[in-house]
Amino acid sequence: MIYLFITQKYMNLKEYIRSISDYPKKGILFRDITTLIKNEKAFAYCIDQIVEKSKQFKFNKIAAVESRGFVFASAVSYILNKPFILLRKKNKLPAETHSVEFELEYGKATIEVHKDSINQDDSVIIIDDLVATGGTANAAAKLIEISKGKVAGFIFVINLFDLGGCDKLIKKGYKVENLIEFPGH
Repeated sequence: MIYLFITQKYMNLKEYIRSISDYPKKGILFRDITTLIKNEKAFAYCIDQIVEKSKQFKFNKIAAVESRGFVFASAVSYILNKPFILLRKKNKLPAETHSVEFELEYGKATIEVHKDSINQDDSVIIIDDLVATGGTANAAAKLIEISKGKVAGFIFVINLFDLGGCDKLIKKGYKVENLIEFPGH
């Protein structure tokens, strides 16, 4: 059974995102989702909107990238009664993994998935809090594909539109949805 807890018809989620200059390093304008998730009505509305957008995709599993993506994807997984796959930082998963190294706006990182999390015919939607340059999202897609799964698409709470991440994903043939947009700088 699916439960949707729609709290109201429309809520401007931008009002619940805090912007922090020069975090985690100078020149970065960080979009902080903690102010959204601490407000129960804004968080419920956000989850409802992700669930609604997910109806555009055909998928049987949900994946999210550590750690903020877990907040949104786990709630959606519960509501939709779909398995939730963790895409974690290097050396955080105990069993055998596939790994992908990628570039961030401010460094390099590696994410991994358990080798037994995704089967050959699985169609996986990837949910994350934010897309900037698309490095993390591309790495997440590679992990799904290395695991012999198919990427059904992406849903992001925030798109930093001028950094081009969504455009890169769309050019690669992925379907992408987001709830709100901000400039990256």
